[in-house]
Amino acid sequence: MTSPSTRLLNSNATESTTQAKSGGCGCDSPSSATVERDEKLEERIAKHPCYSEDAHHHYARMHVAVAPACNIQCNYCNRKYDCANESRPGVVSELLTPEEAAHKALVIGGKIPQMTVVGIAGPGDPLANPDKTFRTFELIAEQAPDIKLCLSTNGLMLPDYIDRIKQLNIDHVTITINMVDPEIGAKIYPWVHYNRKRYRGIEGARILHERQMEGLQALKDADILCKVNSVMIPGINDHHLVEVNRVIREKGAFLHNIMPLISAPEHGTHFGLTGQRGPTPKELKEVQDNCSGNMKMMRHCRQCRADAVGLLGEDRSQEFSKEKFLEMAPEYDMEQRATVHDGIEKFKEELKVAKDKALAGKKFANSPKILVAVATKGGGLVNQHFGHAKEFQIYEVDGNDARFVGHRKIDQYCQGGYGEEASFEHIMKAIADCKAVLVSKIGNSPQEKLQEAGIQAVEAYDVIEKVALEFYEQYVKELGN
Repeated sequence: MTSPSTRLLNSNATESTTQAKSGGCGCDSPSSATVERDEKLEERIAKHPCYSEDAHHHYARMHVAVAPACNIQCNYCNRKYDCANESRPGVVSELLTPEEAAHKALVIGGKIPQMTVVGIAGPGDPLANPDKTFRTFELIAEQAPDIKLCLSTNGLMLPDYIDRIKQLNIDHVTITINMVDPEIGAKIYPWVHYNRKRYRGIEGARILHERQMEGLQALKDADILCKVNSVMIPGINDHHLVEVNRVIREKGAFLHNIMPLISAPEHGTHFGLTGQRGPTPKELKEVQDNCSGNMKMMRHCRQCRADAVGLLGEDRSQEFSKEKFLEMAPEYDMEQRATVHDGIEKFKEELKVAKDKALAGKKFANSPKILVAVATKGGGLVNQHFGHAKEFQIYEVDGNDARFVGHRKIDQYCQGGYGEEASFEHIMKAIADCKAVLVSKIGNSPQEKLQEAGIQAVEAYDVIEKVALEFYEQYVKELGN
């Protein structure tokens, strides 16, 4: 991987950097101990695309599917259904042994040097398969010490394995916590299997809740960063998630990821078959906004498959099927990977300078907020053709800032002349509340259709924030005329 072209970022970079380094007397600056603590925390998440919104533009992750068994049943989960084009947690195309998983990690770490994280997220629960999970981590840690190890769990067995997790230097653990009230939990979890016994209803949900809280506290005590995932289920836990957010913050969670229920009949889940709907983008954003004042919110989650490979928002798992990667010899070169990472960090610094320059002097009082959709292949740039996009990143823009607030999956518009009308209807539903679409290129036909719907297409190849703010200034001027 080579860094994106930085020519568009270099203008006045030296001047902006000098301005950034100069400052006032520092009387209101935080204590040196606080700054040092924050800097160390930033270092821990800097290359983790799930824990850092900034990193997800540049660094990749992979999940290895070594953990098939699960110890709870969720009404939104069915691991039996799989389509190569489907992106859904718990879904995999192939199960791996620990040895196969380690080999795959080394192969991909060489082919995709910006891959910095290997996670185990299923397709069941990693801690319901502890031998396979920890053997996989052992093999990867031995052969690829520069890769971060990451674990996702429902938390039922987490308290029993904190010491082992710490010993293996697994620094990031995600727990899925959908409730802190067992009565609500009983509507989400039909049963929990614990200590060789199956518990149903409120009793099972209470056991799960108590174990999750115990595990969350243990992670805090062990200084292991914890992200909490919560699935938003309208009519069941949507209003309850504010309370979930409060509790996990008090227990020491680092990041909260509130994600929408994926519910379709063809998935065969209880919620899918009974007609339980997922939240609209507006409903999801409202709950995220209500919780964002308490702690860091993750808004860039893509609800990845348990065998996902690549940047968030892309999945290259089909390039590395078992049949293919077992025939590949690992070309894992830590020096070459370090060089690529250095290039990414240099580009990120240039990107930051360009962002700071775009934001400099923006002081608009009471400026209205609008949403814009962005077609991007990563790198923090508007750099994708409208017709090639499979998702749009959504930014909230006002006169002072452009802030990433989420993403929306769409059907790709360019399909060789087939199904484009249906695709456009799906795209319009996804971005109906946006005022503009920022793209590197767009054809005349979709541009005219967007214009008719009151959405402006903006062609550019530049830093997302810069393009968004420039459009905003134009938009406000036109409103005033």
